[in-house]
Amino acid sequence: MKPSAQIDIDAPLAVVWAVMTDTERYGEWNPFVERAETAQPAAVSNPIVLHVVWATGGRTRSPERITALDGPTTDPATGTTTALMSYVYEGLPSKLGLVRGVRHQRLTQRPGGPTTYETVEEFSGPLVRLAGPGRVADGFRRHAEGLKKRAEQEAASPPEG
Repeated sequence: MKPSAQIDIDAPLAVVWAVMTDTERYGEWNPFVERAETAQPAAVSNPIVLHVVWATGGRTRSPERITALDGPTTDPATGTTTALMSYVYEGLPSKLGLVRGVRHQRLTQRPGGPTTYETVEEFSGPLVRLAGPGRVADGFRRHAEGLKKRAEQEAASPPEG
């Protein structure tokens, strides 16, 4: 089971990345992860606790650990810019080997094109169904839509100074 979401964002990849990695401001734009507790700046191997809000209004805390934080890199041959943020689920079901999950959030921007945001959760383990892959996919869709709206607003607003 791999809940996922994808959306095109009319903003430079660097702007989208800045919104994604500014975890202290998630509550301002993210309807799925209303808060993300982690040391600042976010770094690989840091624990991160996600405060998730389901579409039903239910809430949960999801302890994770950042496994990848690969900032924007441009391939000189193609001009395509990419970035990646990943984290692994570390809750009790994971420690017991019942549910494992790794979430990847990938950005891609081809020259002159929009930034494509893609996210996928790679679930495994005997109790994956209890993790609610359908509601996770819904959350990812809401997260992607919120990210699009916020990044496009940021890209359209004049720089402070």
